[in-house]
Amino acid sequence: MAPGDTFDVPDCENVTYVDTGMYDTAEYGSVYVIDADRPAIVDTGIGTNYERILDALDEAGIEREDLAAILVTHVHLDHAGGAGFIADACPNADVYVHERGARHIADPSRLVEGTKQAVGDQWQYYTDPKPVPEDRIVELTDGDSVDLGSRELTAHHAPGHAPHQVVYEDHADDAVFTADAAGIWIPSKQRIRETSPPPNFDLEQCITDAEMIRRLDPEVLLFPHFGPGPEETDAVLREYEQVLREWVDAVEREVVERGDEEVTAEHFAETNDVADVWGDHKAQAETKMNVRGVLNYLKGRAGE
Repeated sequence: MAPGDTFDVPDCENVTYVDTGMYDTAEYGSVYVIDADRPAIVDTGIGTNYERILDALDEAGIEREDLAAILVTHVHLDHAGGAGFIADACPNADVYVHERGARHIADPSRLVEGTKQAVGDQWQYYTDPKPVPEDRIVELTDGDSVDLGSRELTAHHAPGHAPHQVVYEDHADDAVFTADAAGIWIPSKQRIRETSPPPNFDLEQCITDAEMIRRLDPEVLLFPHFGPGPEETDAVLREYEQVLREWVDAVEREVVERGDEEVTAEHFAETNDVADVWGDHKAQAETKMNVRGVLNYLKGRAGE
């Protein structure tokens, strides 16, 4: 498996996904292509190498003019950074996004500023996003449906990771496009990993979001990081709830013991267990970001 490769999704008819090579890392970023009466993609990557998504449309036999919907799960730039580029290349596609994120798709300037603060030197992998024309933005709220003709998707608000996050329930395949509400699936390790970036990570709401997906009882979980998950969907969602609790507890213990936030972040970065999958730079940077998100959450919980 390498960046640019596309794959069929098992148990999902006419759904494929492409490895976007996000952060110059294989098996980290996936964008899904739905070949329906009204074709759609789910998420758009960081904007860098967006041509790989267009190539995936070509491989699925979908003309650029026929793409009808760009479904953004949330406006963090690793999911929405390519929206403007794809919209420009596919002139008949509307961009669907939760109402709380719509303004950031139209004017990404504040989003860029916040992303730079959150990701630090990972910004080197990004490109400045292109604004999406306001008349091509479709705002979603919880429970809204997206009609693709031969299938219908329902957007479910999942604000624990970000206030503008939705997951998309695909009724035709009994699948859920999980956004970051179910964590990061690492296929090579067959395990789920936390994602807790600043500034909006909220432990209790994240657990509520995972429980919401469990109640939908999907047969397939489709992760943007990365690819289709295991068949035991209920088990992996329960595992993620536990992973989150243990992760927050671990960060809280370490910052109390060490008495310094940066030293705490460095400790977790240096002891991460995914460098063999993502490479040392990405693994350390991601871990530090997740630590900062937890520390921010703990301060909010304490009323600081």
